[in-house]
Amino acid sequence: MEYHSDRFEDFSLMVFKNEKLVAVLPANRKGNKLFSHQGLSYGGLVFQEKLKFKEVLLVFQSVLKHLNDSKIKEIRIKLLPSIYGVIPNDELQYLAFLLDAKLSRRDALAVVNMNAGIKYSKDRIEGSKRGIKNNLVIKEVEDFVEFWNTILIPNLSNKHNTNPVHSLAEITMLKSKFPKNIRQFNVYKNKEIVAGTTIFETKNVAHSQYISGNENKNSLGSLDFLHTNLLDEIFVNKNYFDFGISNENKGRNVNQGLQYWKEGFGARTIVQDFYTFETNSYTKLNKVML
Repeated sequence: MEYHSDRFEDFSLMVFKNEKLVAVLPANRKGNKLFSHQGLSYGGLVFQEKLKFKEVLLVFQSVLKHLNDSKIKEIRIKLLPSIYGVIPNDELQYLAFLLDAKLSRRDALAVVNMNAGIKYSKDRIEGSKRGIKNNLVIKEVEDFVEFWNTILIPNLSNKHNTNPVHSLAEITMLKSKFPKNIRQFNVYKNKEIVAGTTIFETKNVAHSQYISGNENKNSLGSLDFLHTNLLDEIFVNKNYFDFGISNENKGRNVNQGLQYWKEGFGARTIVQDFYTFETNSYTKLNKVML
């Protein structure tokens, strides 16, 4: 998280049992509110696999009490989507119910279950065929300069008047730290880049962090051609392929065209929940275990 540490007041916590680290909570503070770190895509309490439910409950109770003692009134947590857990990991969701936490936001991820038998829509098949007809070539590259400067930044600027969440320098630095987990795939026509995607790869999931093509992406079939290849060849052994959200307005609206495109690859909805916990509610956990 150090690459954007200047943007946040860090208030990350570590939880120990008998002087042994058992859990961490990446977080930042704004006044009397704590956020499951706003600079991270996924958040929440991270704990050892061997911890049983009772211990997780006690860990989270100790976190809430510490925050309450520190004059922090609430903590806002974005949960890890279920597909990213190596083992079942819904303890915080259950604790949210026990503590009457407020569901403040719910994002919808478009996810392909790679073990369910992928069926592409007619539009996506035809798009991929256009890519073949146009002699497009897919290359995995080690740097992001072409994609960022030629495709991604101009597209986001022209269509949404915004910039990528990661600057070119930031994504390059992250790649250097996680060379096997961040991968860049570009599409070329006559040696000129026309589209690309940046993949964040975990044990179970390949996630498209950025997807973008030039103004000819539909006629060329570049993005259909690229993602059909990723699904059929590159990441065929993953459990899930996550196209990310199509939400706008903090989860209240869905970009219909974008969702339609993703669902054409067989993607369906997985949710990521955001909860607000009152820190003084920690006493409610005293009588949970019978």
